[in-house]
Amino acid sequence: MWTSGRMSNAKNLFGLGVSLYFWGLMDLTTTVLSGSARPLFDGQEDNLSDKLHQRMKRSWVWNQFFVLEEYTGTDPLYVGKLHSDMDRGDGSIKYILSGEGAGIVFTIDDTTGDIHAIQRLDREERSQYTLRAQALDRRTGRPMEPESEFIIKIQDINDNEPKFLDGPYVASVPEMSPVGTSVIQVTATDADDPTYGNSARVVYSILQGQPYFSVDSRTGLIRTALMNMDREAKEYYEVIIQAKDMGGQLGGLAGTTTVNITLSDVNDNPPRFPQKHYQMSVLESAPVSSTVGRVVAKDLDEGINAEMKYSLVDGDGLDVFDINTDPNYQVGIITVRKPLSFESKKSYTLKVEGANPHLEMRFLNLGPFRDTTTVHISVEDVDEPPVFEPSIYFVEVPEDVEIGTTIQIISAKDPDVTNNSIRYSIDRSSDPGRFFYVDITSGALMTARPLDREDISWHNITVLATELNNPSQVGSVSVTVKVLDVNDNAPEFARFYEAFVCENAKAGQLIQTVSAIDKDDPPEGQHFYYSLAPEAANNPNFTLRDNQDNTAWILTRRSGFRQHEQSTFYLPILISDNGRPVLSSTGTLTVHVCSCDEEGMVMSCNAEAYVLPVSLSRGALIAILACVFVLLVLVLLILSMRRQRKQPYIIDEEENIHENIVRYDDEGGGEEDTEAFDIAAMWNPREAQLVVKNRQDMLPEIESLSRYVPQACVMDNNVHNYVLAKLYEADMDLWAPPFDSLQTYMFEGNGSVAESLSSLQSVTTDSDQSYDYLTDWGPRFKKLAEMYGATDSSGALW
Repeated sequence: MWTSGRMSNAKNLFGLGVSLYFWGLMDLTTTVLSGSARPLFDGQEDNLSDKLHQRMKRSWVWNQFFVLEEYTGTDPLYVGKLHSDMDRGDGSIKYILSGEGAGIVFTIDDTTGDIHAIQRLDREERSQYTLRAQALDRRTGRPMEPESEFIIKIQDINDNEPKFLDGPYVASVPEMSPVGTSVIQVTATDADDPTYGNSARVVYSILQGQPYFSVDSRTGLIRTALMNMDREAKEYYEVIIQAKDMGGQLGGLAGTTTVNITLSDVNDNPPRFPQKHYQMSVLESAPVSSTVGRVVAKDLDEGINAEMKYSLVDGDGLDVFDINTDPNYQVGIITVRKPLSFESKKSYTLKVEGANPHLEMRFLNLGPFRDTTTVHISVEDVDEPPVFEPSIYFVEVPEDVEIGTTIQIISAKDPDVTNNSIRYSIDRSSDPGRFFYVDITSGALMTARPLDREDISWHNITVLATELNNPSQVGSVSVTVKVLDVNDNAPEFARFYEAFVCENAKAGQLIQTVSAIDKDDPPEGQHFYYSLAPEAANNPNFTLRDNQDNTAWILTRRSGFRQHEQSTFYLPILISDNGRPVLSSTGTLTVHVCSCDEEGMVMSCNAEAYVLPVSLSRGALIAILACVFVLLVLVLLILSMRRQRKQPYIIDEEENIHENIVRYDDEGGGEEDTEAFDIAAMWNPREAQLVVKNRQDMLPEIESLSRYVPQACVMDNNVHNYVLAKLYEADMDLWAPPFDSLQTYMFEGNGSVAESLSSLQSVTTDSDQSYDYLTDWGPRFKKLAEMYGATDSSGALW
């Protein structure tokens, strides 16, 4: 029977011996009860049958050994002793050790059976080893005992401190939390054996973080320990927690960890404006939605608790300004809601409120969670462009309006206090045809060219108003001109009509239906009246019937038409419209006499002579084109010869050109030069047509404007009307000289309040002319008064 033993030396503890005895006794019972007893020697198998019924001797149970971990001595650590009952102590038994750690961690003395540990043992790495023992005959090598298994258990010592495997920790707790509010639970683990002693029993304590926080010594739960902790006063806390084994007793090992605790924000601070009065300014030209300024209410909270809602609660600018909240920076942005005018109102006052939209009921007693401030806004004056009143014009003008007629007075004013003078002009990109002209000072919009509704029925022009002192300030207005229709186009045939009549036609037979068109557009609609022209009113061959639906029938009046007598008839038809005045035109219907069959189908008639063959040969087409080309060359040659016959446009010293202005330094002479142009037209355009002086070599250039300029106008626009009419004449007359030259038109006007000062008219009076009034005309006429004035009785000259 295998036995084990321990040497009683200083390396073994008494408690360990008791444990060995206890474990050995328990294992002995287990071995006996389980029937695990085996023969002592394999060579005695024959005698086993004789001894089965004999009681076996009890021996020490040897199959469990205990050894302390972390042995640091220099000698091998004695573990235990193996011994066989067959061992007589003479060295004939050889002990062999195998299994886990045999020969590496544990060795055995093959003679004595003593087991030693040759390496440092760590229970946390491995808590036990399973080995096998064998007793052999040293001489024969045969087993003296069956191989048996035993266990070496590593006994724990307190060699591991508690560790926080999840540290450092990060936690948060709402500010102003009640005392005892849970924050976070920390856990430390100890690698020592929790079933043996107090090596793994951990106790928690707080080393840093008091008096704000506390920790449960048993569970490691951290709680708040101070009331009314304010995040705005201190937000971050570093708490150090210690875990100590051995139940916290002296000599235990300890480990620490750091817990970073943040106080999360709650809405416990009301917003407050740092300024009770804000002063801002804005240009009156600031567009709608532009920013005037910003206000901000300070809130010590953060996140959703610091969100702000700004609003205008009072003031005289509630309808002029608006305020919006910037969600990123929590500021109030004041913007322009309506256009501003420095001339209308120079300053505004607003009362702005900032409030927290998210409140916590338990902190309402710290409120109110809103605040107000006053904002004064000054409107600054800027040089604004002229403003038109009204902002859009609509004008209706008949198309037969005369050139130079004022159709609308365009009015603009400077909105600034200075009220600068305005100059008017037309944006020529809106009037490329230059149909209109605007007076530069009065804003009178006039026609500069004839209007034709059938050509352009609507004109959309832009009139500009420019400040005289600041040309960069330009205002504009849209003027829509609708050209009204007048009856200025006579009706005419819708197309060329050509009719055919059979020789066998009967009287009253319809040969053609005609219709007309009119470019005019009367409000009551078009209605045409048809009749034969006066010279064909008694036509014996054909008659006309007006259908009263803008069409007419042409009927035969007789029968018996003959080609050889007359093959073609020309029927003049008078077409009248319903306009005011009534306009009419005469269209000619060509009627060909044809031979027809009995069913009335045309077989042949002279009309074929007027129709080209369906197909022409290539040679005929070339001949026709050649003739056309020769005709074009002849026409161009004739035109060029006619142009060469005109007077050359080289200005000679002795030749005079129309519109040429000659300046003389002397007061006399110059009579010959008056032939160059009609000077009367310059003096008085209304009398020019009565004194037109024609030259044989040149066409008269200046004509009376009485047919262009209305005699009665709202304004005195004689000069404008005169110039506009002359410009139009020059534009229309492409052959009149001078070409591409600057034409200067001088117009004296309609007369002077002083009347004529000429002495030429004095010869027509019989009485002496009195010049006493010259003395009342001032210093400029003093010399003239001395020459012609009367003297008093003393001889003094007045």
